[in-house]
This record gives sequence, structure tokens and C-alpha cells, in this order.
Amino acid sequence: MAIRSAALPWLGVVLIGVGSVTAACAQSVSYSGSMGDRALLVIDGTPRTLAAGATHGAVRLVSVNPNAAVVEVKGQRQTLPLGGSPVSLGGANSAGGGTQIVLTAGLGGHFLTGGSINGRAVEFVVDTGATTISMGEADADRIGLKYKNNTRYTVGTANGNVAAYKASLDVVRIGDVQVYNVDAVVLPQQMPFILLGNSFLTRFQMKRENDRLTLDKR
Repeated sequence: MAIRSAALPWLGVVLIGVGSVTAACAQSVSYSGSMGDRALLVIDGTPRTLAAGATHGAVRLVSVNPNAAVVEVKGQRQTLPLGGSPVSLGGANSAGGGTQIVLTAGLGGHFLTGGSINGRAVEFVVDTGATTISMGEADADRIGLKYKNNTRYTVGTANGNVAAYKASLDVVRIGDVQVYNVDAVVLPQQMPFILLGNSFLTRFQMKRENDRLTLDKR
């Protein structure tokens, strides 16, 4: 079982500001981490680093601490817990009924995007060489995925064969698009991103034009 493509070297991949996703939804914001007085926010699927008092588009970071960030959009304030699901601000709440995802390639031609699994914020990299959505145990534990009693088996990766756990994801969301009951695998090694593999991608008609990847829900 091929989990990931050897064409995705991790060294030198930069997260901040290298990918984007668009979808028909309100301003969506989640809080993924902090560095002093700076917060890593995922705004409409795109990772952005803001200092307290700074703005990006309509989003202003009011304050940040290791556990939560306070943001303001069009006068509406919201406290975002670390690792929480994306919150829609400045418009109607999104029900996740969208049908199209548009991604723009970043450094190295990789398609990176924020999203959520079972309501918890994550960072994806598109990998058409991965059979399923694939993540390290650290990410699986952070999002509260129950997998350690599941079937364990040997899978092939670019770094050789490893023992991994099967998993099933209730909801995978990017922007305003949700997909349900998606197969996944949990790997023992540390991974900087979650691989958005074919168990998700085959639910879409994919079209690439230069540095633009469009996913239309089947």
C-alpha cells in the first residue's frame, strides 16, 4: 500500500503564506499556534502569522496567549482555542455545503492548505501519490482521533515499510467543503503536514492549470 509519494521531500518546505484556498463561505479563522506575541492563524484556509494589533484583510488579532487567540472581524470579537475548528466571522455561518475547492501552489509547487478533521484544525499538503489521508501519531493524538485499538498493519512509504494504524475520519473539511467517512492511516513518524491523499481526492474531479488546482465535488 503506497502511503506517500517520494516527490514530497519535507526539508525546506515553508508553511507561512505559501498556499491558498478559496471557497464560497464567510471569513473563516482558526488558531494553530503562537510565537511570543505572534499568532499563527488559518484565515480562509491560508496560514498567516499576525502580531497582536495587526490585521490581515478584515481580520485583526486583538491578543494571543499559548492557549487561545482573540480576533476581531467587522467589530465582531471571537476567542479561538488552540487547535479548535475554524470559526466563521463577518457573515453567516457556513454549513459546509460547498462543492468546489481552489488551491494555489506554493514553494516547490506543493499545494498546502488549512482545514479540519472532525472539527479540529489541521494543515494539509496535497499528495496524489498517497493512497489515503496520512498523518503522524502526534497529529492524530492532538485532534483526539481514536486509533490505537484499530487494525495495525505494514504499509510502504518513501522511507520504507512501517507499522501503521487504520483509521476512519468522520468529517474532513476545507473551506466550505465537507467530505464524510474518509479512510486514513496513522504513521509512527513525525510529519510536518497531513497528507491529503486519494481517499479524499477521489471524491472530486481534479483539474490543474499551471499553479492552480481546482477540486469539484463529484
